[in-house]
Amino acid sequence: GQTGAKLDRSKRGPPLPAITVQDAAGQSLALASLKGKPVLINLWATWCAPCVVELPTLNKLANRADLNLAVVTVSQDMGNAEKIQPFLDERGLAQLPAWIEAKGDLSAYYGIQTLPATILYDAEGKEVWRYMGERDWGAEDSMALLAEGGAR
Repeated sequence: GQTGAKLDRSKRGPPLPAITVQDAAGQSLALASLKGKPVLINLWATWCAPCVVELPTLNKLANRADLNLAVVTVSQDMGNAEKIQPFLDERGLAQLPAWIEAKGDLSAYYGIQTLPATILYDAEGKEVWRYMGERDWGAEDSMALLAEGGAR
Protein backbone atom coordinates (compact mmCIF):
# COMPACT_ATOMS: atom_id res chain seq x y z
CA GLY A 1 0.00 0.00 0.00
CA GLN A 2 0.97 3.62 -0.43
CA THR A 3 2.52 5.64 2.35
CA GLY A 4 -0.11 7.06 4.68
CA ALA A 5 -2.86 4.98 3.10
CA LYS A 6 -4.94 2.98 5.49
CA LEU A 7 -7.87 0.62 5.77
CA ASP A 8 -10.30 1.35 8.60
CA ARG A 9 -12.92 -1.19 9.67
CA SER A 10 -13.65 0.48 13.01
CA LYS A 11 -16.60 2.50 11.69
CA ARG A 12 -18.45 -0.51 10.28
CA GLY A 13 -22.25 -0.49 10.30
CA PRO A 14 -23.71 3.00 9.70
CA PRO A 15 -26.09 3.37 6.74
CA LEU A 16 -25.47 5.23 3.50
CA PRO A 17 -25.47 8.98 4.26
CA ALA A 18 -28.73 10.92 3.81
CA ILE A 19 -26.91 13.25 1.43
CA THR A 20 -27.81 14.12 -2.15
CA VAL A 21 -25.10 14.81 -4.73
CA GLN A 22 -25.52 16.64 -8.02
CA ASP A 23 -23.89 17.06 -11.38
CA ALA A 24 -23.45 20.16 -13.57
CA ALA A 25 -26.53 19.23 -15.60
CA GLY A 26 -28.72 19.45 -12.50
CA GLN A 27 -29.21 15.70 -12.10
CA SER A 28 -29.18 14.54 -8.51
CA LEU A 29 -28.59 11.30 -6.67
CA ALA A 30 -29.70 10.54 -3.12
CA LEU A 31 -26.90 8.31 -1.86
CA ALA A 32 -29.30 6.41 0.41
CA SER A 33 -31.24 5.32 -2.71
CA LEU A 34 -28.29 3.14 -3.78
CA LYS A 35 -29.13 0.48 -1.22
CA GLY A 36 -29.74 -2.91 -2.84
CA LYS A 37 -26.30 -3.65 -4.23
CA PRO A 38 -22.77 -3.05 -2.92
CA VAL A 39 -21.65 0.57 -3.36
CA LEU A 40 -18.17 2.05 -3.47
CA ILE A 41 -18.20 5.80 -2.76
CA ASN A 42 -15.01 7.64 -3.69
CA LEU A 43 -14.33 11.23 -2.65
CA TRP A 44 -11.84 12.96 -4.93
CA ALA A 45 -10.90 16.32 -6.42
CA THR A 46 -9.29 17.53 -9.65
CA TRP A 47 -6.50 19.22 -7.65
CA CYS A 48 -5.67 16.04 -5.73
CA ALA A 49 -2.82 14.29 -7.58
CA PRO A 50 -3.23 10.86 -5.88
CA CYS A 51 -6.96 10.98 -6.68
CA VAL A 52 -6.26 11.54 -10.37
CA VAL A 53 -3.79 8.63 -10.39
CA GLU A 54 -6.41 6.40 -8.77
CA LEU A 55 -9.41 7.30 -10.97
CA PRO A 56 -8.54 4.97 -13.90
CA THR A 57 -8.52 2.00 -11.50
CA LEU A 58 -12.02 2.98 -10.32
CA ASN A 59 -13.10 3.41 -13.94
CA LYS A 60 -12.05 -0.20 -14.58
CA LEU A 61 -14.29 -1.38 -11.74
CA ALA A 62 -17.19 0.72 -13.01
CA ASN A 63 -16.74 -0.92 -16.42
CA ARG A 64 -17.26 -4.42 -15.08
CA ALA A 65 -20.88 -5.50 -15.36
CA ASP A 66 -19.99 -8.83 -13.72
CA LEU A 67 -18.85 -7.21 -10.49
CA ASN A 68 -22.23 -6.29 -8.96
CA LEU A 69 -20.86 -2.99 -7.62
CA ALA A 70 -22.01 0.60 -8.00
CA VAL A 71 -18.98 2.92 -8.26
CA VAL A 72 -19.94 6.43 -7.19
CA THR A 73 -17.22 9.06 -7.59
CA VAL A 74 -18.01 12.37 -5.88
CA SER A 75 -15.84 15.39 -6.57
CA GLN A 76 -15.06 17.72 -3.68
CA ASP A 77 -14.14 20.59 -6.02
CA MET A 78 -15.60 23.89 -4.89
CA GLY A 79 -17.56 25.90 -7.44
CA ASN A 80 -16.32 24.09 -10.53
CA ALA A 81 -19.18 21.68 -11.22
CA GLU A 82 -19.08 22.24 -14.98
CA LYS A 83 -15.41 21.22 -15.26
CA ILE A 84 -15.80 17.77 -13.71
CA GLN A 85 -17.30 15.99 -16.74
CA PRO A 86 -14.73 17.42 -19.20
CA PHE A 87 -11.97 16.50 -16.73
CA LEU A 88 -13.17 12.88 -16.68
CA ASP A 89 -13.79 12.80 -20.45
CA GLU A 90 -10.29 14.08 -21.29
CA ARG A 91 -8.84 11.18 -19.33
CA GLY A 92 -11.08 8.54 -20.88
CA LEU A 93 -12.96 7.96 -17.62
CA ALA A 94 -16.43 7.92 -19.14
CA GLN A 95 -17.67 5.20 -16.78
CA LEU A 96 -17.24 7.41 -13.74
CA PRO A 97 -20.13 9.64 -12.70
CA ALA A 98 -19.40 13.38 -12.47
CA TRP A 99 -21.19 13.87 -9.15
CA ILE A 100 -20.08 16.83 -7.10
CA GLU A 101 -20.63 17.72 -3.47
CA ALA A 102 -19.02 21.12 -2.98
CA LYS A 103 -20.45 22.04 0.42
CA GLY A 104 -18.26 19.55 2.23
CA ASP A 105 -21.21 17.68 3.76
CA LEU A 106 -19.80 14.30 2.78
CA SER A 107 -16.28 14.86 4.05
CA ALA A 108 -17.80 16.23 7.26
CA TYR A 109 -20.08 13.17 7.53
CA TYR A 110 -17.07 10.87 7.21
CA GLY A 111 -14.82 13.12 9.28
CA ILE A 112 -12.07 13.04 6.67
CA GLN A 113 -9.27 15.54 6.19
CA THR A 114 -7.52 14.09 3.16
CA LEU A 115 -8.41 12.81 -0.29
CA PRO A 116 -8.90 10.36 -1.84
CA ALA A 117 -11.21 8.53 0.53
CA THR A 118 -13.14 5.42 -0.48
CA ILE A 119 -16.00 3.87 1.48
CA LEU A 120 -17.56 0.45 0.79
CA TYR A 121 -21.19 -0.34 1.59
CA ASP A 122 -22.84 -3.75 1.38
CA ALA A 123 -26.16 -4.42 -0.37
CA GLU A 124 -27.99 -3.53 2.84
CA GLY A 125 -26.51 -0.05 2.59
CA LYS A 126 -24.28 -0.52 5.65
CA GLU A 127 -20.66 0.61 5.79
CA VAL A 128 -18.15 -2.25 5.55
CA TRP A 129 -14.87 -0.31 5.59
CA ARG A 130 -13.26 2.91 4.49
CA TYR A 131 -9.91 3.39 2.86
CA MET A 132 -7.92 6.60 3.16
CA GLY A 133 -5.39 7.29 0.44
CA GLU A 134 -4.69 6.12 -3.07
CA ARG A 135 -5.09 2.50 -4.10
CA ASP A 136 -5.09 0.38 -7.25
CA TRP A 137 -8.71 -0.77 -7.11
CA GLY A 138 -8.18 -3.27 -9.91
CA ALA A 139 -5.48 -5.19 -8.02
CA GLU A 140 -6.15 -8.68 -6.71
CA ASP A 141 -5.93 -7.69 -3.06
CA SER A 142 -8.42 -4.89 -3.75
CA MET A 143 -10.82 -7.45 -5.22
CA ALA A 144 -10.66 -9.39 -1.96
CA LEU A 145 -11.52 -6.21 -0.05
CA LEU A 146 -14.46 -5.43 -2.35
CA ALA A 147 -15.74 -8.99 -1.90
CA GLU A 148 -16.29 -8.16 1.78
CA GLY A 149 -19.17 -5.98 0.66
CA GLY A 150 -20.57 -8.65 -1.64
CA ALA A 151 -18.96 -7.47 -4.89
CA ARG A 152 -17.78 -10.44 -6.89
